[in-house]
Amino acid sequence: MAAQFGRRLRRGATTTAVAAAAVAALSASQAPGVAPATSGGSQEAADATPPPGTPVTGNSPYYTDLPPLNAPDSPGTSGDALVTGPGEAGIPATVLAAYKQAEKTLAETDPACRLPWQLLAAIGKVESGQARGGRVDANGTTLTPILGPVLNGVGFANISDTDNGAFDGDTVHDRAVGPMQFIPSTWATWGQDANGDGRKDPNNIYDAALAAGRYLCHGGRDLTVQDDLDRAILGYNHSREYLRTVMSWFEYYKRGTHEVPDGTGVLPGGDGPDSAGPLPTPTPTPKPTPPSKPSEPGTTPTPGPTPPGGGTGGTPTPTPPPTPAPVSHIEDAGTGRMTATAGQDFAARAKVRVENSRGEGVAREAVRFSVIGDTDTRFPDGRTSVVLLTAADGTVTAPALRAGEKTGTFTVRATVEGRDLAPRDFIATVTERIADTIVRTGSEAQTAEPGAEFAHAIQVKATCRGAAAAGVEMTATMIRSADDPAENDKGPYFKDAQDNPLRTLTGLKADANGLLTLPKIYADGNQGTYRLRLTSPGGGSLDIELQVVAPAESSPSPSPTPTG
Repeated sequence: MAAQFGRRLRRGATTTAVAAAAVAALSASQAPGVAPATSGGSQEAADATPPPGTPVTGNSPYYTDLPPLNAPDSPGTSGDALVTGPGEAGIPATVLAAYKQAEKTLAETDPACRLPWQLLAAIGKVESGQARGGRVDANGTTLTPILGPVLNGVGFANISDTDNGAFDGDTVHDRAVGPMQFIPSTWATWGQDANGDGRKDPNNIYDAALAAGRYLCHGGRDLTVQDDLDRAILGYNHSREYLRTVMSWFEYYKRGTHEVPDGTGVLPGGDGPDSAGPLPTPTPTPKPTPPSKPSEPGTTPTPGPTPPGGGTGGTPTPTPPPTPAPVSHIEDAGTGRMTATAGQDFAARAKVRVENSRGEGVAREAVRFSVIGDTDTRFPDGRTSVVLLTAADGTVTAPALRAGEKTGTFTVRATVEGRDLAPRDFIATVTERIADTIVRTGSEAQTAEPGAEFAHAIQVKATCRGAAAAGVEMTATMIRSADDPAENDKGPYFKDAQDNPLRTLTGLKADANGLLTLPKIYADGNQGTYRLRLTSPGGGSLDIELQVVAPAESSPSPSPTPTG
């Protein structure tokens, strides 16, 4: 079901001439074989073949305001340039950062798609007015819910509840949710955690933008091919009017944009998705002070009102806001020594501060923490990188890393997304697993006759601070005595692969429960009491006594009793 149109199609600067120009310019870009759409009305969807799969929005209403004629055209600049332009070209800072981050992620994971961030911006403009003018918190989550209408089949699609009201608060029918207006059933398939907070939240612009990008790219699409681009947009909302509206904003944003503070974006008019809170009140423009009345001959002139701050009347000169200092560098904000044993969490976490040229912390900068090097250490959920926003003081802390099994050093690198700044690197080290205690699991006496095999296998358990030391390495050595740990040259021994005597074994490794069963032990021809010592990194040590004894003499059989 296509969106409803009419009074909200053309507002303010969006005149009939603008709309006609946009439609004329975009009609040539439609897929081959598609007939031109008629103007207005929900029948626009009738001449469009929907792509396979569930649409993102459930064909909910959207904003149909078109961009103004005076597009922010800056000759000689790329579409990614930040330029001064009309208010409609301003995109809230966090929302813009989310679009660009999604473009970068898709460029790495699906480069053949060639997703431009301006396409996400166009869809975000049409779906939610850039998250209601950028009303998001420091992590990119909307301050109030953005919900589409109930999809109960009355004027819209009929979609029964699929999330038990978890996202949309409706346990009977679904509603489109968040700045990119995902219905819960589609979010269940395409939801992403792009800001590394451990949640897939359709109300978060970072998560929603990446999910939208992946949806637009699926099916092997190349969005530089017009057919693929048209199908991707129609898959988002099955309406030719929607396609033309998104394409008009896409072309507009490609000609230049600029960043505006969150919460100050231009809000579209019309009947877009509902918001659970009031819209920001626009700041009124001060009226100019009327000039002084001209004096008549022979009279004293009557001065006009004195402008604030003095002066001689007339229109007051507004004081321009201070220009913020540019983001300059990224600093270590107190990261400790990053060391952990294999399989354990790092106690210290990478922490940085993004600063401007005056040394002040800069809030809401997207910082990417990446694991670099030959290591299997990972962030939560097995990720090698996470993106988080800086707090009000410019600081941000990475999640705790979980050390893998590979020991050695690697790098944790912090970079600021979208900024050409030198990265901040931290060296992290994974050490071998350790055990502070080794104990036997059995109590059988270890005895053997000369030249024989010890009958009972020896099993031990390694622990660290009372917990099983999984995978810890141990060394077993036949030592001379409790006071002399040198290897003994006689007595019990192990065997190597060629059955040669071996009195030291290295590289023994406990299992997941910290258990280790030693290989078979053999006795040579020397009788006596010997000592086996097991040791492990971390101080764990255990001595086991081995005895080689002569066989017990058998008693002679009694002589037969004579008879007779």
